[in-house]
Amino acid sequence: MDNPLARLAPQLFGEFPKPFVKLIDSISIGPDQEKDEIKSLIWKAYEFGHRQHEGQNRRSGEAYFTHCVAVAQTLASWKMDTTTIIAGLLHDTIEDTQVSAQELRQEFGDDLANLVEGVTKIGGIKFSSRKEKQAGNFMKMLLSVAQDLRVIIIKFADRLHNMETIKHMTKIKQHRIAVETRDVYVPLAHRLGMSSVKAQLEDLVFRVLNPSGYKELDSKIKSSKKQRDKFIKTIIDPVKKELKSYEIIPHVYGRSKSYSSIYGKMVTRDKSFDEIYDLYAIRIVVDKIEQCYLALGIVHNLYTPVQERFKDFIAMPKSNGYQSVHTTILGEKGQLVEIQIRTSEMEETAEIGVAAHWVYKDGKSSGIDQNVKWLRELLDVLQNETADPMEFMELLKIDLYNEEIFVFTPAGDLIQLPVGATPVDFAFQVHTQVGMHCMGAKINHSVVPLNTKLKNGDMVEIITSKKQMPSYGWQKFIITTKARNQVNRYLKKIQDDESIKLGGEMLEKTLRRMKLFKDIDEFRESFAKFGYSDSGALLKAIGSGMITVREIFRKLRPQEEEIDEKTEEEESTKFFDFARSKTKGIILDGIDNLMVNFGKCCNPIPGDELIGFITR
Repeated sequence: MDNPLARLAPQLFGEFPKPFVKLIDSISIGPDQEKDEIKSLIWKAYEFGHRQHEGQNRRSGEAYFTHCVAVAQTLASWKMDTTTIIAGLLHDTIEDTQVSAQELRQEFGDDLANLVEGVTKIGGIKFSSRKEKQAGNFMKMLLSVAQDLRVIIIKFADRLHNMETIKHMTKIKQHRIAVETRDVYVPLAHRLGMSSVKAQLEDLVFRVLNPSGYKELDSKIKSSKKQRDKFIKTIIDPVKKELKSYEIIPHVYGRSKSYSSIYGKMVTRDKSFDEIYDLYAIRIVVDKIEQCYLALGIVHNLYTPVQERFKDFIAMPKSNGYQSVHTTILGEKGQLVEIQIRTSEMEETAEIGVAAHWVYKDGKSSGIDQNVKWLRELLDVLQNETADPMEFMELLKIDLYNEEIFVFTPAGDLIQLPVGATPVDFAFQVHTQVGMHCMGAKINHSVVPLNTKLKNGDMVEIITSKKQMPSYGWQKFIITTKARNQVNRYLKKIQDDESIKLGGEMLEKTLRRMKLFKDIDEFRESFAKFGYSDSGALLKAIGSGMITVREIFRKLRPQEEEIDEKTEEEESTKFFDFARSKTKGIILDGIDNLMVNFGKCCNPIPGDELIGFITR
């Protein structure tokens, strides 16, 4: 029996536990929210979680609930809403305690219970590096996101703390969790624009999977810290001074890049630590967009910019919402220094991505965040019943890891596509129907083949025709998720319709020969006996050669003999038919069981070479 006084003690005597006080202090209170009301809500959840996890310890020997508090603390630092922070405190209650989802609903409401259930479901997905498993799991994970994006944000906070405290686990478990983090959570954080989460996770993974490389790099970075800080200061000071003359007080700071990105550059460029110049990144944070461009002008005036390394993501934001101006300059001794200029709002979005612009209205979650177009398109693929896990994983790889290019419509609208995209990908990005009826394309006013790869800054015009529909050839060069999904869906429907039509014809012809045409309805309606959902599915199976009419006859009427009336013409080719039947059709490149029609004029026997053609 729990002590009811325990709940009241802090309110009566003002003695709250230190972790709770720290958590409350880091919560962002909205203008229409009461601090005392939020405090009592969080305390109710804190006390509830503490009581449920009592007696449970982590591998490190610490009380288990410290992990839940750390997750809530991270969510508070990301400025998440109160419900999400409470879900962080209670995210393991369904999985690790006796509490049921129903109890959580009664105590804290539906919204909170749904979040905790979502996190529990993701926790139940066992990751395997085998590709099929990985693809299937990723699917489930993203489907749970479809209900509420906050589920993933809580999972990121949970994963961050688990990776920070991973050293207490067995080596095998450490390796498995690190690989899962690298293959699933890092790319997802990147795509959701959570760059600080991505960088932290990458470094934690690097520390587990390559401890010696991490240790070596860590000591080099620490030993060069003084020198680095001095160098960054010499670059920053003149910029600050110049900005002050325009009455702009920027927040300017320098940092070294993440360990994993420095190590990655050392490996890919085959260079030593001392040869990697762009170790430093300087960030200038100002109040307004126009100040970003003023700061850029000042930087370019003071230092020599590297022309090909200038990117304006304010005018052309990335698909995950990231905005900033990037420029690389040459320092006094020829070192390359990357400078990122952005507003404080952009800074928040850059660090925590979707978490920064979480829309939370009327106490209801807004589902998929409208800012993450990529995620909405991916969910469209997931909800398509024919989604194949392996194909999905391929699409995901293309979507997650590809860099982006920007191309324009004739009206001057900006369309974002992955590198390697073609006019057909562009057409689908503009509108599904434009893609479906795409007949030709012009790039910068010149007619080009549909498989031409687009380049940054191209102006693309699509020529459409109502008669034009996707063809099988498109599958070889289209790369965006949306285009592949729509084309595959259309081609599969065409194939299915043709198989159903062919199956109907084959059923009719065979039953006529067997003098059973009057029973055609009985054959059509026997689909359930063969494990098909309807007569269309049965006809499709006949048309695609998965089942024959004679097999259906033998199952429906096992007692009866087959009657097969033959014409004189058929009698004369009896030997050839027998020979053909023994070959089980034609073998083409080692594939047998093909649907084959012989020409009326030729009668090959086994061993003869054939010439054939493929019909649609």
